[in-house]
Amino acid sequence: MVPVHHDGSVLRSAAVLAQESEGGGGILARIEKTINSWFDPIAEGLGGFVFKEVTVFGATFPWIVSWLVLAGIIFTLYFGFIQFRSFKLATEVVRGKYTRDDEPGEITHFQALSSAVSGTVGLGNIAGVGVAVTIGGAGATFWMVLCGLFGMCTKFVECTLGVKYREEHPDGTVSGGPMHYLRKGIAERIPGSAGRVIGGTLAGLAAVMILLFGIGGGNMFQANQTVAQLRDVTGGEDSILASDGAAFVMGVILAVVVGAVIFGGIKSIGRVTSKLVPSMAAIYVAACAIVILVNIDLVPAAFGEIFSGAFTGEGVVGGAIGALIVGFTRAAFSNEAGLGSAPIAHSAVKTRYPATEGLVALLEPFIDTVVVCTMTALAIVIANSHFWNEAQATYAESGKEADGVTVTSSAFETVLPGFPYILTIAVILFAVSTMITWGYYGQKAWGHLFGESRTSVRVYQAVYCLFIVVGSVLTFSSVLDFTDAVLFLLSVVNIAGLYLLAPVVKQELAKFRARIREGDVDAELERIG
Repeated sequence: MVPVHHDGSVLRSAAVLAQESEGGGGILARIEKTINSWFDPIAEGLGGFVFKEVTVFGATFPWIVSWLVLAGIIFTLYFGFIQFRSFKLATEVVRGKYTRDDEPGEITHFQALSSAVSGTVGLGNIAGVGVAVTIGGAGATFWMVLCGLFGMCTKFVECTLGVKYREEHPDGTVSGGPMHYLRKGIAERIPGSAGRVIGGTLAGLAAVMILLFGIGGGNMFQANQTVAQLRDVTGGEDSILASDGAAFVMGVILAVVVGAVIFGGIKSIGRVTSKLVPSMAAIYVAACAIVILVNIDLVPAAFGEIFSGAFTGEGVVGGAIGALIVGFTRAAFSNEAGLGSAPIAHSAVKTRYPATEGLVALLEPFIDTVVVCTMTALAIVIANSHFWNEAQATYAESGKEADGVTVTSSAFETVLPGFPYILTIAVILFAVSTMITWGYYGQKAWGHLFGESRTSVRVYQAVYCLFIVVGSVLTFSSVLDFTDAVLFLLSVVNIAGLYLLAPVVKQELAKFRARIREGDVDAELERIG
């Protein structure tokens, strides 16, 4: 899950409250100021490049979005719309139809999918959709779904490569991700020392970027977000969680919970996320379903508004191109297709055929963007809440983005008066699952840089848990801007490698399809005796 502040949700941390209560002179406020003074120039320069906006027909958007969307379109054409043709096959692979227990790897296809989904599905989906509908109108939903469908193919490519070039260790564990397939794959495609140097350099950069984001955006911000939401629903500034030391205690509790899981490795992560992800999805999707069912008579009109708004330009930013840009932007920031993060989790799967996990992975953007985001948007549109109308008017007048969580939550409150409390449960589950998954991602990046020894891994895990506590009491906005920038900069490196290695993926897909044909023949021979 990309940090929520990109999607319009800004929650105040303990540091903000401390600064207000102590007139700006508290120790937490001074620590925050020192951190920001160090990172501000770096974050501003790097963020200015990565999120530099370009203008198309009067609508502005970050160029990195077009880079991600274009990759999805190119791969969709190159692989013949595989996300549609092989969707049923992907669901069969998830159920374990083509995989045996004795195949190399650590976790099942379903656990790998759950682990990866837990890193993408989160509050960004909730807040991001609220912002998209506010700025781009209901029509932005159509373009979000379309972008998600293209992203399915990008996920297929990168996760196939993740398994293809993973490293299996003597203890049975595996390591995979862009730091491995960029190094090995490019060395294969570009013979000689040039390929080794280019591949090694890109792999090292990928590892550094993943590690930085894992500690910053995938860890500290999630902890900060959880504490802030708990504080808001328990009384705000009057809450016991706003008192001195409360955020620190909450951070310690979160660190213990997350540490208990990540210290167990990917098998432990897979077991937890395979239960946690369905649970948090069930809570949120059930809330969406209730809003939709209560207003079932308005659903046809809502779909009509979504489709007409996509092409007639009823969005407030000026035309159909505005709805398209907003939809594509929010979807690209939500499902992480092309960023190279998901292949780390998918690489641990039990399989002898890399393409099997590529097929499983293409379901991830479908769940994240097509299902979760669409249900959220539909609930907002049919509720047509006062806050949505007010947020649209505010944006039209001042250009200031809305608080996406407020828009979504207020829409749900039209049917579910206690929804802020349900949302709090969702925030906690989303944040914890994200911290767990990014803890594993960061661990694999750390291992690539500093080795996979037991001591090295334990040092990383201890540091990661420590930063959960730190994140609970700091705002560190400039630090977060920096970590966001390096993550999306990773997509430049990663997608360039994906283009070069796409023929390898096509070969792996052919091998798996041949295996299916051979399996069908064997089953038929066994049937007829």
